Amino acid sequence: MDTFEDLEVWKRGVKLASTVYLSLEPCKDYSLKDQLNRAAVSISSNIAEGYERNSNKQFAYHLKVAKGSCGELRSQLYICAEIGIINIETRNELQQEAIEISKMLHGLIKHCRKKVEIQSSIL
Repeated sequence: MDTFEDLEVWKRGVKLASTVYLSLEPCKDYSLKDQLNRAAVSISSNIAEGYERNSNKQFAYHLKVAKGSCGELRSQLYICAEIGIINIETRNELQQEAIEISKMLHGLIKHCRKKVEIQSSIL
């Protein structure tokens, strides 16, 4: 992998953020809309930032932040469905994708941790 753009989890994060953004376009609650959009955008942004740090330890840290943003987004989607901003079907689809991305991030975090352990044992 040469760039973060090669990572499937990053691609899916970008797609999720775009879908969230478009799903909330008619929403007039700008504060809530902004919060959801920021949580969604944070996923792919943190993956990219961590990758560019060229450190497995830093990459793992940013992946954890991205994973946290997945949880934040899922929670906010419940609120949006509860107050009628999005329908239950849209909420379920977006949450399911956030769950899948979170699982992918978890696997990548474990992979980075193993690399850090290996590098530490070599030193």
